[in-house]
Amino acid sequence: MRSLPLDRPLFAVKQRKAVPHEFVLEAIAAVSPRTRPMFGCLAVYVEDKIVLILRDKRDKTADNGVWLATTEEHHDSLRREFPNMRSIQIFGKKVTGWQVLPIDAPDFEEAALRACELVVARDPRIGKVPGTRRTSRSAAKNATKSSKPTTKSTAKRRGVVLGS
Repeated sequence: MRSLPLDRPLFAVKQRKAVPHEFVLEAIAAVSPRTRPMFGCLAVYVEDKIVLILRDKRDKTADNGVWLATTEEHHDSLRREFPNMRSIQIFGKKVTGWQVLPIDAPDFEEAALRACELVVARDPRIGKVPGTRRTSRSAAKNATKSSKPTTKSTAKRRGVVLGS
C-alpha cells in the first residue's frame, strides 16, 4: 500500500468564496435569511421572497454593493431614504426593478444597514416572489406533443395497444 506524502492532502478541498458584505446577513439574521448563488453573486431570500443580492466582483465593479429587489413604483420613496440608490447598469437598461446601494457611495454601510432594517420590518417595498422558471422551447414542444391524443398509427409505432 502506497501512502501519500504528508504535505499532500487526501482530498482536495475547494475554497468557498467569501460572503460579500457579510454584515448584511448578520443584520437580518432575526428573519432567518437563506442564500443561493446567483449571477456570481449571493441572492438573499426571506420566506418566499428574494430581498437582496450581495455583489462584490473584481471586474465590472460599477454594480458592486447591495442590490434591492423592488419595483419601479417604489423607486421614488426608496430614493428619499437612499439618495445614492440607482438602477443597476449590468442589464443595460436605464431603469430596472433591481436597485443598488453602491459600495463606493460615502454612506454605503449606513444605507445597507437601513435596508436591512426595512427587510426585518417586512417593508413591502423590498422583496419579490420569484416567478416560476421558464421551460425551454424544446421542453414546451415535447409537453405539447405528449398531450396530443394518441392515434392508432402512433400507438402502433410506440407498441401501445389501444382499447377498442
